[in-house]
This record gives sequence, C-alpha cells and structure tokens, in this order.
Amino acid sequence: MASVEIEQLAQALSRLPGYGPRSARRAVLHLLKRRDGALLPLLRALEVVHEKLATCQVCGNVDTSDPCGICADPRRDARMLCVVEDVSDLWALERSRLFPGKFHVLGGRLSALEGVRPEDLNIDGLLGRVAAGGIDEVVLAMNATLEGQTTAHYIAERLENAPVRITQLAHGLPVGGELDYLDDGTLAQALRARRPVA
Repeated sequence: MASVEIEQLAQALSRLPGYGPRSARRAVLHLLKRRDGALLPLLRALEVVHEKLATCQVCGNVDTSDPCGICADPRRDARMLCVVEDVSDLWALERSRLFPGKFHVLGGRLSALEGVRPEDLNIDGLLGRVAAGGIDEVVLAMNATLEGQTTAHYIAERLENAPVRITQLAHGLPVGGELDYLDDGTLAQALRARRPVA
C-alpha cells in the first residue's frame, strides 16, 4: 500500500486525459523508480512552465512568453491567418510544419447545446485583427463537426465584407482510409466535395 502522498500523486495523474487509475499508478511507479532520471526533470519542467505560463494576447496560444513564439517570429507570413477552435488544434497544425502564417485561437466552438455563444469566443479579437489590415487570407480550420462547421459559417458571414479571401480546410476521405471504416459524416462530406478526375 502506497503512502497518502503517493496516492494523491496517482490521483492527480489519473485526472489527465488518457490516464485512468491503473495507468496513473504505473506512471507514478515509473517516476519513483527513476527518481533522478525521470521524476526530478519532470518536477523542474513543471515548475518552470508554471512560473512562465502565459496566454498570448495576440492569438490566444498558450506559451511561456507573450506574444507567443509564433506571433513573435518574423519569418511567419503575417498575410495568412489560420483560425482554430482550440490550442490543441494550433499545436496539431504546427506539428505538420505546413502552414507558414499566423494563428488565431477562438477558445472553443459555437454550441447551442452547451450554451456557447459568439460572445463567449475570441471572435471579436479575430475581427479586430482583420480590420487592422495586412491580412490577405483567413483559413477557417474548424473541426469537421456540426458545431465546428456552424462556427466556420458564422465567422465567414462576419467577414464577408472584409477585404480578405476566406478559405476552409478540405474534408473528406483520409489518405489510406477504407470506406467501410469511415463514419457517415465523413463519407457524406467526401461525396459533396467530389471533384473531376484529371
């Protein structure tokens, strides 16, 4: 039986996504067995992030500086702005290293069921950035859910008079995907977005 303190650590880890009580206990046991090589570096990293954690006032990214590293990077194409629902979406796109522009995090998506309204999201910040000028294209990178597409449609309507090109990520069949493993929504979108064979 572990001490109360070790149990509290396991309970804290079990609240993280992807960790249940058993996997949290295994992670704690791993950290305890490798105190110098795993536990101490983790503690130091958590302490540094805790002290420096900031939300970027420009785009809404979470970083250890404000403005964040992406907004402060002069090599980024400031004429392209990619709008995402959450920081996790920004990080996913950034991992691909395919988007050369800057980002804007909404902080969620419109949802009547969850009571999320336009004023609950960082849409005014987006409109202000576009109104300030210098942006040629706004890429709506919303998730392919009903709420995500509703949010994209709402933003497109709000930007329809702005002098920017509004684009959206393509949706449909993933590369290597097999038809019988895809959900109905993905198949429907793939059919609607079909194009001629060259």
